[in-house]
Amino acid sequence: MLGIRTSPRRLTTALAGFALLVAGAALQVGTAAGPAHAATTHRILFDNAHAETAGNADWIISTSQPDPLGQDSSPSAETDWTGALSSWGVALQKAGGYSLKTLPSGSSLSYGGSSTTDLSNFDTLVLPEPNTLFTSAEKTAIMNFVKNGGGLFMISDHNGSDRNNDGADSVKILNDLMTNNTVDSTDPFGFSIDVQNISSGYPAAISDSTDPVLHGSFGTVTKSLIASGTTATLKPSDNPAVKGLLYRSGYSGNTGAFFATSTFGSGRVAFWGDSSPIDDGTGQSGNTLYDGWNDTGATNAALALNATAWLAGSGGSGGGDGGSGTCTAAQLLRNNGFESGNTTWSATSGVITNSSGEAARTGSYYAWLGGTGTAVTDTLSQSVTIPSGCSATLSFYLHIDTAETTTSTAYDTLKVQVLNSSGTVLSTPATYSNLNAAAGYTQRSFDLSGYAGQTVTVKFTGTEGSKLQTSFVVDDTAVNVS
Repeated sequence: MLGIRTSPRRLTTALAGFALLVAGAALQVGTAAGPAHAATTHRILFDNAHAETAGNADWIISTSQPDPLGQDSSPSAETDWTGALSSWGVALQKAGGYSLKTLPSGSSLSYGGSSTTDLSNFDTLVLPEPNTLFTSAEKTAIMNFVKNGGGLFMISDHNGSDRNNDGADSVKILNDLMTNNTVDSTDPFGFSIDVQNISSGYPAAISDSTDPVLHGSFGTVTKSLIASGTTATLKPSDNPAVKGLLYRSGYSGNTGAFFATSTFGSGRVAFWGDSSPIDDGTGQSGNTLYDGWNDTGATNAALALNATAWLAGSGGSGGGDGGSGTCTAAQLLRNNGFESGNTTWSATSGVITNSSGEAARTGSYYAWLGGTGTAVTDTLSQSVTIPSGCSATLSFYLHIDTAETTTSTAYDTLKVQVLNSSGTVLSTPATYSNLNAAAGYTQRSFDLSGYAGQTVTVKFTGTEGSKLQTSFVVDDTAVNVS
């Protein structure tokens, strides 16, 4: 059916005796520009934008940033990359299945932006003893990243470890992240970091042969190391997922946890009470470092590597499958056939309609973009959160009719786009036009799996020229995950 929408919307009259049916390819079909990645690659971002090299600290995997491969593309020893965390980075690189990057000094953490170091491009963020406070925008980015399926590795140090003398040490900074953010400040992870300076010790692991951090493919964890560090107090009443894995001698339960894990939303969290265990004793000239990574009384390397793998979603398996477990099949769009009228969708007035000017594919309601014969832009959108580890497919039925007579010029268009939570366009899977007019509905499908772990907005934008009408009619939409 070919209809015309008039203003005010939506009085319509059928145009009898005229129907131009032009079947053809879409004007443009693009590939998703989102965070699609190989299933076997765990993407890890190490932070160096918050004074991680202040004073004697040297918490970097390499001086080549953001890409450590710029220093040595095939490292075999910790000294092939320069930094006190180079052993950690080299071990992951050699294991295979890991893509490592560093957020350089002078940068900011973001989530849903276009930067190559934006958190949407990673599975795990490592915060190795930050020494400057995160901005409000950065805290929002971190918390949303975890909530939507990201892994967060928080490594603290002792109270008073203010290496750049700005009034904030890692204890204050990480507690501020958890208690003073715009996403959830009500003890979201179920623990707080203790304001302590514990001089020494070898915290022991709990007995749990099923825990993937304590018993992963990188080894079995028995003890860690305190060389001036702190612990955490657990609050399972706030988050029952919190779990202490290693405890300071003489402590158990909710106090004295030196290493703990938790979850938040679809994401995972790990806490370590000291930076000495990740220090490999090598770094940039002039730093006084301590080789905790190779301490023979502890198993710090296995703990760091197993935890990284778990946070990235592989259940402790180095170079594993990259998933975070089984995914429950579901259809995520609400009011996906528009039968509830103008609810749950954000739409230009009158776009969701049961007008007789066009025909719904099923039911009575549908979405009608364009069709006025005047210069107009109509939009239709809805946000969905795609669970981490899931495959996702956007589908919808589309009918296009037009009064345009050209067979070569796209005067009127419908763009199908994916946007992040800030409204930035991540990809335009397809653009249709008056050249694609055809009888009946055709189902269109696009892969959204690259946005797993994120909240994205599916948006349709219909734009008409100032003369002859083109109607873009959408019905029976779906975002299916499995």
